[in-house]
Amino acid sequence: MQENKTRKVLILTADAGFGHRSAANAVKGALEQRYSTSIKVEIANPLDDKRAPFFLRDSQSDYDRIVRNLPELYRVGYETSDARLLIPVLENALTVLLFDVMRDIMKQFQPDAVITTYPLYQAPLVAVRTLHRYQVPIYTVVTDLVSVHRIWFHPQIDQYFVPTEEVSELAQNNRVSPDRIEISGIPVSPLFSTLSADKEALRNELGWQQGKTTFLVVGSRRVEQLEATLNTLNHSGHDIQFVCVAGKDQALYKQLMATDWHKPAYIYEFVSDMPKLMLASDCLISKAGGLIVSESLAAGLPILLIDIIPGQETGNAEYVVHHGAGEIALDTVTILETVFHWLNEDGKILRECTQKARNLGKPGAAFTIAEKTWEGQKATPNIDLGLAKELRENLIRLLERYHVDIPAEFPLRKK
Repeated sequence: MQENKTRKVLILTADAGFGHRSAANAVKGALEQRYSTSIKVEIANPLDDKRAPFFLRDSQSDYDRIVRNLPELYRVGYETSDARLLIPVLENALTVLLFDVMRDIMKQFQPDAVITTYPLYQAPLVAVRTLHRYQVPIYTVVTDLVSVHRIWFHPQIDQYFVPTEEVSELAQNNRVSPDRIEISGIPVSPLFSTLSADKEALRNELGWQQGKTTFLVVGSRRVEQLEATLNTLNHSGHDIQFVCVAGKDQALYKQLMATDWHKPAYIYEFVSDMPKLMLASDCLISKAGGLIVSESLAAGLPILLIDIIPGQETGNAEYVVHHGAGEIALDTVTILETVFHWLNEDGKILRECTQKARNLGKPGAAFTIAEKTWEGQKATPNIDLGLAKELRENLIRLLERYHVDIPAEFPLRKK
């Protein structure tokens, strides 16, 4: 590759929840900030293509409804599909279903490197690269801290960026070579590592009161216990203030604005400067999503977890509690007990949790991924030619079996 060439990086993501898209945005921001005019970064969602199966497209908009209204169904589906013997079946299905979409995206963008932040794209991406003989490295960014579905892992991906040692071990147990794994953390906004962490200055800028323990509350009506938590703490005797972000939930925003607050409260319907709010706060109250937990740790915020979706969020919550960076509180009594212990003795336990959160946080994860991606574009993908030939033959048989169009230029195409 020519050194003076503008390099093109394609980031593939999806909109099932906020974490996958946010990770993609974070990596894009870090690449553009670090390499400026030498790089062009595009983000695409293959599931936006009308040729993508309707049940995959609809899974994005239905994600929150399913996990909230049918949690047991979601849990059973997650655990069943995570069975080791089912993974090859799922990979073949995804290859057949998304091959045309992925092939055309690669043809349209002609990237020098591909990054994916969504678990369903690995197999079809590898299939397109193998059949077209693209010399393009593929990187995967895993967006949950501990409980990670096996479909994330594919042996032909060139580099995995994983959040924790636990996920690194899981990857190695699922066909990924250790030399292809980088423990980077989940990428969060570059602002977490570039903004000043001076709480007093940030609170002055935001117009918040000084000298009060500040609870940043992030959620929507989909976060169970949110209203009960706020009502309980609003009537507690602690010297605290609230910063509430409603996550574009207009009904919740109106309710928060109409609340009879007995503590100082600053209400936002939506914010674009979450890193600043986090760095100005003392602790977070929210759900156990991979993104919000990673952002909180990056800001050194202890976390009071009041909602956990079964499956991947269970591991996130257990990770935080195991490392002493937060607590799970799913009822008002536990919430009161936790806050009392945190603030007792002039906030001694809260300070200890803050330090443990800082120890876990990786505010520079997006820059780590950006730098490795930049360097990796100069190298030839790690492709075993013998294995690639066998894989091409198997892929052609698979696609022909299901009548997927295969370009005639493939030399292994059956006559």
